[in-house]
Amino acid sequence: MPSSSRYSLAVIQDEVRYLVQRDLVSRHQPIYTLYKYIPVQEWEDVERELEENDFLPRDHIGDLIGHEEWGNDDT
Repeated sequence: MPSSSRYSLAVIQDEVRYLVQRDLVSRHQPIYTLYKYIPVQEWEDVERELEENDFLPRDHIGDLIGHEEWGNDDT
């Protein structure tokens, strides 16, 4: 059964990358830290999507967004 969530894993990851880039959260903090940046009425959907993709609230944010690759500025 497809999730009724409007949040796909890719959307969540993009939003979290934005928060990390703005230094609002750290890659080393647990995923549950994101709770304060997501409206309460939407957190359940986000949490469900994360669980369906094998992410636990105690996992690190860095695990969720993966390795970031930086381009070489010397090109």
